[in-house]
Amino acid sequence: MASGKFSQISVAEQGRLAFLSGQIAAAPGSQDTPKDIVGQAKLATASLTVALEHLEASAQDIVMMRVYVVNATTEAFQQVLTALRELLGDAMPSTTTIGVQAL
Repeated sequence: MASGKFSQISVAEQGRLAFLSGQIAAAPGSQDTPKDIVGQAKLATASLTVALEHLEASAQDIVMMRVYVVNATTEAFQQVLTALRELLGDAMPSTTTIGVQAL
């Protein structure tokens, strides 16, 4: 079942499983965090890309994602989803976006 570019159901085939913790908008060895949501989303997805590469995996291997957006608005969700689509390409993991007051 697909909704837009994301799936509501994912199946993990038998084999190796990896569980990655949340990725944040912080670069290793840097104190600088982008102030805008687009910059934060791009930095978080870049960190996820590095983690996947370390595992010799790709976005196609992601089964499920939860995306938390602080002070969420429809516009903020769309900006974050744009960065996610750049990472995911045609991969369609089960994805839930959640608005939160703070992290």
